[in-house]
Amino acid sequence: MNQLTISQLSKTYPNGVKALDDVSLNITNGMFGLLGPNGAGKSTLMRTIAALQEPDAGRIEFNGIDVLKDPQSIRRQLGYLPQEFGVYPKISAYQLLNHMAILKGLLGKKERKEQVLALLQQVNLYADRKKAVSQFSGGMRQRFGIAQALLGNPKLIIVDEPTAGLDPEERNRFHNLLSEIGEQVIVLLSTHIVEDVRDLCTKMAILAQGRLVLEGQPRQLMDDLRGKIWHKSILKSELANYQEAFQVLSTRLFAGATQLHILADSDPGNGFQMLEPGLEDVYFSVLSQQASMPIAQ
Repeated sequence: MNQLTISQLSKTYPNGVKALDDVSLNITNGMFGLLGPNGAGKSTLMRTIAALQEPDAGRIEFNGIDVLKDPQSIRRQLGYLPQEFGVYPKISAYQLLNHMAILKGLLGKKERKEQVLALLQQVNLYADRKKAVSQFSGGMRQRFGIAQALLGNPKLIIVDEPTAGLDPEERNRFHNLLSEIGEQVIVLLSTHIVEDVRDLCTKMAILAQGRLVLEGQPRQLMDDLRGKIWHKSILKSELANYQEAFQVLSTRLFAGATQLHILADSDPGNGFQMLEPGLEDVYFSVLSQQASMPIAQ
């Protein structure tokens, strides 16, 4: 069983932005979702875990090894798919993955070839192995990114906003791929897309303004809101009045009407109906609470 322990991690950038504020997490094998809006500190946390930057304070341990004191130890066991995955030279997928395998220390030619071809098969790019990666679609590039992240059989895999910009078919294919690899290792999935966490992760945490504001199992967190989520279809012109009277979590257009979700401990009346809570309601309820809290000076 792999163990990633993050203790009281903080990071403030030179421009004064506090990207991480006393973040602590314990993560073991499986898919762990890190959810939060853009600018919440997710990418900063991913880069810090990957030993690409140092925190101002705190500690990271992976399987008992201090990552900050021995960053090379995590790099040998890490697969990383960053939010922006590089510039692709005009060489084939096989050649590029083979080159990356050499950089990752896979020096045996026979073993390296076997692993490169097996990974291209696993991510459904074997038929395109001779095609230049620069010509790949966005979804194919993301799958190639996962292939390079899996080189060397890592024990910790970090994927940062992996499905942003993918069409529904590629997103489903990517989900299936992630779920396959997330059983014997830690897969840390950082995203602002609630559905990615709902569909894939057995455990999750929500980051907001650099702080860890909620942690748990998605199903349990949804159960905790049962009986507190209410919905109603309203006219768009009525929205401001409802926002003044109720704690509005989200609005969306459906069949031309505005669907309103609110948080209330008891029946708010006014024609609202109780709704089975989803992970999106959990997410917006936490962000709503954070928005109403005073910012510490």
